[in-house]
Amino acid sequence: MANMADVLLDLRNVRAGYGDSVVLDDLSLEVKEGESLAVLGRNGMGKSTLFLTIMGFTRLTGGSVSWRGEDITRLASHRRARLGLGWVAQEREIFPSLSVEENLIVMARPGPWNLKSAFELFPRLAERRRAMGNQLSGGEQQMLAIARSLMINPSLLLLDEPLEGLAPIIVEELAASIGRMATEHGTTIVLIEQHADVALSLTRKAVVLERGAIVHRAASEDLLADSKTLDRYLGLKLEVI
Repeated sequence: MANMADVLLDLRNVRAGYGDSVVLDDLSLEVKEGESLAVLGRNGMGKSTLFLTIMGFTRLTGGSVSWRGEDITRLASHRRARLGLGWVAQEREIFPSLSVEENLIVMARPGPWNLKSAFELFPRLAERRRAMGNQLSGGEQQMLAIARSLMINPSLLLLDEPLEGLAPIIVEELAASIGRMATEHGTTIVLIEQHADVALSLTRKAVVLERGAIVHRAASEDLLADSKTLDRYLGLKLEVI
């Protein structure tokens, strides 16, 4: 059991879903400050539902969710965000009629992440700072969505498939920025990603979900080298990029 003093997020025996449908069943997970965690699994195994449950958007019928030792099981989603839970959804949800800079400023809260640090992490956004959100490429929109979440200065950032549908060169660029968030800035990250090799190379720990339950936990480095387990749960034979 981790020292509660450094545990940011603690899910205990969580049972959650939508209406009468149960997606997560008896799921327990801790995320400590400064950690980077990959959440892996085939499609439909509950990964995005896990993030929606953490943010308070699902129906929780069992277990508890705690933040810094305080029970937030019944706390509204906007109040969870104010506590320091950041979330980049698959839909990105940037403001299309605002410029890149305006998208960032409108979300800003005091802390180390500001326009300067965001543009240093994403130089492409600095070059496009006057462009409207709807003038950006898909990769640039994803960079903006992540940078905008950082401007809130979250204590923990949930990234839901940030590399989905992007060109390989953009995947490489964006992955490098996510890696710097974790290693250079010490941002606590939980990452869902279909590019399992990339996810494992960017994180220190990993869990695998199957049918709404965690079926495997490992150091990311160890799982990346465990082709048998990867093939069993993901149906993939991976190579480190």
